[in-house]
Amino acid sequence: MNCSLPSILIILLLLGGCRTEGSDPPKTEAPKQPASIAPAKIGCAGCHDEVQLDSAHQLACTACHGGADHEGQLEKAHAGMIARPSHPQHMAATCGKCHQQQAADAAHSLHFTQENKINAIRSHFGASNHLSEPAKIPENAAISTPLALADDMLRRRCLRCHVFAKGDDYPAVTHGTGCSACHLAFKNGKMQSHAFVAPTDTQCLSCHYGNHVGSDYHGRYEHDYNWEYRTPYTSQTTNKTAPRPYGLEFHDLAPDIHQQRGLLCIDCHRDSGHAKAKEISCRSCHGWKPGQPVPALGNLQARGDSLTLTGRTDGKQHAAPRLRHPAHQQYGQQVACQVCHGQWSFNDAPTHLLRSAFAEYDPWERLIVQGSSEVEALLEHNVYRSDELPPTMRDGLTGESRPGVWLQGYGQRRWEQMIIGKDSDGVIKVFRPILDLRLSMIDADGQAPFDNVNGQGSGLLPYTPHTTGHAGMFYLDRFKHLLPANVE
Repeated sequence: MNCSLPSILIILLLLGGCRTEGSDPPKTEAPKQPASIAPAKIGCAGCHDEVQLDSAHQLACTACHGGADHEGQLEKAHAGMIARPSHPQHMAATCGKCHQQQAADAAHSLHFTQENKINAIRSHFGASNHLSEPAKIPENAAISTPLALADDMLRRRCLRCHVFAKGDDYPAVTHGTGCSACHLAFKNGKMQSHAFVAPTDTQCLSCHYGNHVGSDYHGRYEHDYNWEYRTPYTSQTTNKTAPRPYGLEFHDLAPDIHQQRGLLCIDCHRDSGHAKAKEISCRSCHGWKPGQPVPALGNLQARGDSLTLTGRTDGKQHAAPRLRHPAHQQYGQQVACQVCHGQWSFNDAPTHLLRSAFAEYDPWERLIVQGSSEVEALLEHNVYRSDELPPTMRDGLTGESRPGVWLQGYGQRRWEQMIIGKDSDGVIKVFRPILDLRLSMIDADGQAPFDNVNGQGSGLLPYTPHTTGHAGMFYLDRFKHLLPANVE
C-alpha cells in the first residue's frame, strides 16, 4: 500500500497519544522537603569541641578567657574575651586565682623581668639607672643618643621571643605567653594541647635557641647568616630547602654530658621560672659530702656517699659522681668548673646591628635569613618583588609597628677556642663576647646619625657554657698562664 508521508506521521502521533493498560502514569516530581537546619552551636564547647583540658584544670572556658558561655552568636560569646589569659598582663587575675604564689613569684623571676639582660645592655651604652622590668624600657619617638638606640633594639630585636610575645613564626619557637610559654605544648607553630604540664626541653628551647645557653646543652651551634655558610642548601630527595625549625640551620656539636644521660633543663633549674634563680652550681651535687645538707632541689636524695638525682618527668635515677681528682682540691676555689670541663663555647664577635629606615634591600640578598621571621619576610618580599613593603618592625612588648627595621650580622661565628680570663672576683672563668655589640642607624634619607657605636669596655662577660664533658689531659694549659707563679 502506498502511503503518503503526512498520513504516516498522523498515525504515529495518534499511537503515541494512546496509553495501553498497565503502562506507567506520567511522572510527577515529589514535593521538595524543606532543607534541614543545622542546630546552632551553643557555648564555648559548641565551637571548640577539640579542646581537651587536663585533670587539674577542668574549668569553664570563661573562668580564664572571660567572654560569655551558652551563647550561639560569635560577637556575644567573645564579648570581653581575653585571648591570652596567662600573658604577664593578665596572669595575676587568671592563673593567680588558683596559683597566687606561683604567679607572684613568676612576675619577679628573670624569665619575666629580664633584669640581667636589659640592664647589662643599657649600662654598656651609658645608662645609670636600673630597670626592674621590660615595660620600663623607654619607647623613644626620636633616636638621639646611643642609649635611645639601644632601647629601641631591646624592645624590637631582643625581646620579641620572650614571655611577653608568642615568639617568631618558625615551627619550633612559637610558644604561649606568660605561664603558657613554659606550660603549654606547641608543635609546628600551633598549640598541641590545652593541658598544662611540667616544661620539657621543647618549651625551654622555644626561647633558648640560637647561640644562647640552652641550645648548647643539646650540642647546637647556629650557622652564619650568609647563604654561602648555611648547609645543606637543598634536600637530596625532595629538592626543597632544608627545614629551619629554629630560624636557621645549626651544626651538631657535642651535647652536654648531662643531656646525653637524659637530664632535662628542669632537673637542675627547677624554679627558674617561678622565682629569682637560686644559687646552684656543679658543686651543689658533685661537691656534696656525707653529713652535709642535701641541696634543696626537691629531686635529690642522699644514698651512701653520693647523691642521686631523680628525673622530674621520667623518674630515672642518676648518681652524681663525687669530685675525686686532686685538681679539684688544688684549683677548685680559683678556677670555675667549665674552664676544664666545657667542651666548647659561643664566640660570636662582633655582633653588628643596624636600624634601617632606608628603602634599599638588594645588598641584603645574601643575608635574608636573619634569625627573625619578621625581618626575613620583609627582606624576602622586598628583594624579589616590586611592590615593596615599608621598613617597619613590631615592638616586642606592645606588638605595634614602628618605622625602622633591625638588621643583624656577625664579624665571625666561632666555637673552637674558649675565651678564658680572670673575673673581677679573682676566679678564672669562661667568657664570651656577648656585649661586643656595634650599633648603627640609617634614616629614611640614607643618612647615618650613628655608625658602629660599640659601648663601654670589651664586651666580654663571664658565663657558664652548658657543654660539660670530661676534662682532657691538657686541662691545665687552658688556665695556667693566669695562675700566680707559685701556684702552678
